[in-house]
Amino acid sequence: MEQQKKKKSHFPFRLNVLFFSVFLLFSILILRLGFVQIVYGENFKRDLERKEDITISNPVPRGKMFDRHYRVIVNNTPRKAITFTNQGYSQTELLETAEKLAGLIEKTTEKVTDRDQRDFWVLKNPKRAEEKITKQEHALYAAKKLSDIDLYRLKLERITEAELKEISDRDMEVLAIYKEFNNGYKFSPQIVKNEHVTDHEIAVVSENLQSLPGVDTTTDWERTYPFDLTLKSLLGKVTNSEEGLPAEQLEYYLSKGYNRNDRVGKSQLEFQYEEILRGYKSKIRNVTDKSGNVIESHPITDGKNGKDLVLTIDMDLQKAIDRIIEDELWAVKKLPGTVLTDRAYVVLMDPFTGEILAMSGKKMIKNPDTGRTEMIDDALGTFTTTYNVGSTVKGATILTGYKTGAISPGTTFDDSGIKIKDTPIKKSYAYLGRLNEISALKKSSNVYMFHTAIRMGKGHYEYDKPLNFNNPMAFETIRNSFASFGLGTRTGIDLPNEQTGFKGTSKLPGYLLDLVIGQYDTYSAMQLAQYISTIANGGNRMQPHVVKEIRNAPRDTDEVGPVFQEMNPKVLNTIDMKKEWMNRVQIGFKKVMQEPGGTAYKFFGNARYSPAGKTGTAEAFYDGPFRKNYGSEPPPVMNLSLVGYAPSTHPEVAMAVLVPWAYQGEKNDNRANLKIGRRVMDTYFRLKKR
Repeated sequence: MEQQKKKKSHFPFRLNVLFFSVFLLFSILILRLGFVQIVYGENFKRDLERKEDITISNPVPRGKMFDRHYRVIVNNTPRKAITFTNQGYSQTELLETAEKLAGLIEKTTEKVTDRDQRDFWVLKNPKRAEEKITKQEHALYAAKKLSDIDLYRLKLERITEAELKEISDRDMEVLAIYKEFNNGYKFSPQIVKNEHVTDHEIAVVSENLQSLPGVDTTTDWERTYPFDLTLKSLLGKVTNSEEGLPAEQLEYYLSKGYNRNDRVGKSQLEFQYEEILRGYKSKIRNVTDKSGNVIESHPITDGKNGKDLVLTIDMDLQKAIDRIIEDELWAVKKLPGTVLTDRAYVVLMDPFTGEILAMSGKKMIKNPDTGRTEMIDDALGTFTTTYNVGSTVKGATILTGYKTGAISPGTTFDDSGIKIKDTPIKKSYAYLGRLNEISALKKSSNVYMFHTAIRMGKGHYEYDKPLNFNNPMAFETIRNSFASFGLGTRTGIDLPNEQTGFKGTSKLPGYLLDLVIGQYDTYSAMQLAQYISTIANGGNRMQPHVVKEIRNAPRDTDEVGPVFQEMNPKVLNTIDMKKEWMNRVQIGFKKVMQEPGGTAYKFFGNARYSPAGKTGTAEAFYDGPFRKNYGSEPPPVMNLSLVGYAPSTHPEVAMAVLVPWAYQGEKNDNRANLKIGRRVMDTYFRLKKR
């Protein structure tokens, strides 16, 4: 019994110890929880509810563009602007702010659509809009047979014209502003108004910013062009804030840190050098609570202007060449057979560096409003359009003949016409006698080039007999050789959308003869400029480029900043040929312009700058804007071209002139290529003396 009592007395003691321990542990836990809640509770709550966003501040200017003499050709003009930054406001708050802002500024309403008005009417009249949904439709909605989108669509469709007329002119201004508010993205400033913003509007908006949440006054930038339309098509365009990022490149730009409504270059230089020209906006970290309210704001980086581009173009030279082309085109249109003539192109290039000194194109179009013919800029056509160019390619033909062993220096051929069985005779413009390769270039013999091509094709020619080639690679050999000079391939110019030209698909022997005189494949004016530069400098194919330097942009000045990057000359390839061969072609080109009997002598014979070059006339078919008017039989036309360089020793400028569809008919006094070429070369050397 005593032992049992002892056991009973020990049991309550142990249980008490256990209960006491549990009580003590719970007391400690409660004290700790209380301490956490009281001392750190607010901090934990704030950390739980906070989140971070990155916002972009006011836009910064894009980089400017200068010509080679550091004259501004694309500038940024500041203009007053009113912006809105959505920091998570509700639709009601947006509407209230829009109504207040409409009382302070004038906002045009031409961009407000019918759909915008219907959306606005629903927002302003929610009860009346709800009444447009029938009980049956509500039942279908409850049964999930109609969605919210379906009901909203029905509301919009049932708004009458009379109800839309309830929207006053003042309401339309509110709607136009409200629409701009909704176009923006959270924490990204959206332009509300940046055209014709008055000083009074800036003042009254600035005075009322406290009652206009998200609204701000700032400075926006607009691209301006001190040289007006000169070269504008080449300079390119920039999207506006409404266009924002191009849809087809949205993901790319977003990955680069752009906002959806950022303005970017959308064509030519603005597009090609977007990463250089873009400015870097200042970044601010906004800390928001769970309701989207900003509770903290910390600057991260300051904004930075885009870098400037210094172009290789001489704008005085460019303007002068533009005028020359316009003058000569208007003059050509007075001649017979020029109804289809509507354009001309010129490229001037430094043959040793690839710098484009000028690239001009002009095109005639009929103004649909006035019915008058006008001249527009088409500088892009110098590298985006291609044509048959004729005999200007004969220098490449001779050099290809040397390289393949078809001819050697001093090889002669008789200029009698080539007659292939069942085909018309192929000949030069006149019988030129027996010629070597130099005189063939001087007098522009087609027949000499035909015999060279026949040898390259390993063919045997007999008058009025079939002509067959034993070299199936003849077309490829000639085209590859031409490409090494820049013909029929991309030149590598630092601009988008360059075209390589058309390559004929037939391998009949007659077309090989056409190929070597420039009447089969098509080439651009830029390709001709690269080709003649390659011959002028002795065999280096230089990459053409229009950007000379990239410079850091100084703030608030039209002066150029320090050099960030200089574009060094780039040799794409070197012609694998003997120096003697190149010299003989250069001699032939010099004789073209400087000796009696040369095809350009009458225009360049008295030039003091010792020019060298080659003329070209190509029989082609019209492929212009009125092509559809001629069905399956486009009319035959004559294309005129000219390539040249000067001085003939130590050349400093290379030139290409191309006048497509210059005239119709075999005989014509049209010499637009030579007239343009002479005036262009004269202008270059005259301006050089400044």
